[in-house]
Amino acid sequence: MKITRQKHAKKHLGFFRNNFGVREPYQILLDGTFCQAALRGRIQLREQLPRYLMGETQLCTTRCVLKELETLGKDLYGARLIAQKCQVRNCPHFKNAVSGSECLLSMVEEGNPHHYFVATQDQNLSVKVKKQPGVPLMFIIQNTMVLDKPSPKTVAFVKAEESGQLVSVHEKESIKHLKEEQGLVKNPEQRKRKKRKKISGPNPLSCLKKKKKAPDTQSSASEKKRKRKRIRNRSTSKVLSEKQSAEGE
Repeated sequence: MKITRQKHAKKHLGFFRNNFGVREPYQILLDGTFCQAALRGRIQLREQLPRYLMGETQLCTTRCVLKELETLGKDLYGARLIAQKCQVRNCPHFKNAVSGSECLLSMVEEGNPHHYFVATQDQNLSVKVKKQPGVPLMFIIQNTMVLDKPSPKTVAFVKAEESGQLVSVHEKESIKHLKEEQGLVKNPEQRKRKKRKKISGPNPLSCLKKKKKAPDTQSSASEKKRKRKRIRNRSTSKVLSEKQSAEGE
């Protein structure tokens, strides 16, 4: 029975690996219901999950799941201890926590870019997860862990990709990596920041004091000559008048 379960798990993992880029270490998102079921079934998750999935695993949860287990009280104290030993992944509910099922669903939306597995006993959450293509689903039945087969939504998504109607997430990532390696796409860290124009002050030439115009030497010399001529004319007229008066005597 154990061998057949591992064969099915290997087959399902190969499907998700080839079509959605799921790879080790497998990141398993746990909610409170899965932790409680593992506690009741005496399942050692850290030991048995890597054996079942035949690869390295990481047990993960979110702050919302931990908050939900805290509010449920002593009845789920053991499940809370299991969840607290998991790695906490950042969820988008920093200020206002939501229910564990709603939080886990938000973590696998938009194509499940981080390749999370969802481990839950919540039937409503399982139905919603199956509507998201490319999300492996796990649950516990009869004290044994089971990796569910790909959902009809996931299978239809893969068929649409094969027919050329869609481009898979794995293909998009590989294309992006190839472009970055060839230098066709720059990483956002390598993008040069646009230089801001410096606030320039006034033109220094415009700040210079206006030079006083040098007096025209030619005009000043002509004015002096005129003055001199006028003075000479006055003196000669005086002499002439004196001569005339002397002759008349």
